[in-house]
Amino acid sequence: MLINSSKTLFLLTLIIGTLITVSSDNWLGVWMGLEINLISFVPLISKTNYTSSSEAMMVYFLTQALGSATLLMMIIIDNMSMISTLEMNTYIKTVMVASTMLKSGLAPFHFWFPEVANKLTWTNCMILMTWQKIAPLTIMSHLIENLNIIYIVAMMSTTIGAIGGLNQTSLRKIMAYSSISHLGWIIACMKMDNNMWMIYLLIYSMVVIMVMMIFNYSSMYYLPQINMNMMTMTEKLLYVTLFMSLGGLPPFLGFLPKWLVIQSLMMNSMYMILTIMVLTTLITLFYYLRMISTLLIVNTAMPKWNLNQKIPNHKLILMVIMINLSTPLIAILPMF
Repeated sequence: MLINSSKTLFLLTLIIGTLITVSSDNWLGVWMGLEINLISFVPLISKTNYTSSSEAMMVYFLTQALGSATLLMMIIIDNMSMISTLEMNTYIKTVMVASTMLKSGLAPFHFWFPEVANKLTWTNCMILMTWQKIAPLTIMSHLIENLNIIYIVAMMSTTIGAIGGLNQTSLRKIMAYSSISHLGWIIACMKMDNNMWMIYLLIYSMVVIMVMMIFNYSSMYYLPQINMNMMTMTEKLLYVTLFMSLGGLPPFLGFLPKWLVIQSLMMNSMYMILTIMVLTTLITLFYYLRMISTLLIVNTAMPKWNLNQKIPNHKLILMVIMINLSTPLIAILPMF
């Protein structure tokens, strides 16, 4: 009961810290919200039964502390600078964006992200890859207006996210590299449209939460476990739907935000950036297909005896499938 109460307290302060950062109208409040968020998430990592959680906690704390310290230093320099020139403002903004990139796990500051994610439970992974992105990305959205280097960062993130996940057998590392790839798409649309990235993050978070809930329910942590696990046809359809949606394949829900970004890039005549990002997304889609290829080809042998296995809620599974197939409906609705 004590553990549950403390987890509830830390989750509450985690949410409060992010809300302070998002709603603050001064940089000190932004930094304070980030620190509250950090000191709330670290105990959540350390309270697991995993032996490697202490290492993940230390790496996460040191990385986030470095990002926060850099951000605070730039805030102080900006307030103390007597001469406000365009070059000085650009330099300060660039370093502040770099600190938020470090905190969110964007390339080329992604070195800590897959390793930390690999040592967490699925619940903590879910928080790390969804809620913990909100505050750094919100800060970044206010700073990148005149920084064209963001497009290079977007291409680097999609490329590293695609190539990094190819040789992985750990599902948590695959999801981490997938998150890096999706972050590249998010900051690309953030540079063009200051509100579109929120829609992308919302849809991405929905799909990731559904995928990780399934992994947590099935206690899957490595790639061979998907093929070894005995599934019904409905469960196989669920896995296929979720992974295709995460990969951004039409007509699944995950394709909608990518479609919006592709349209924006084409309207701004950024064909080279678009080509690189789409090609790297095809590589990402390849390792999603590799994860589910055996499910589609091999007919899993079902035992004739009862092993007291968990019976999945088929109504819930069908609801998740329908949600992920709802992209055509969303596209048609504005026409009426």
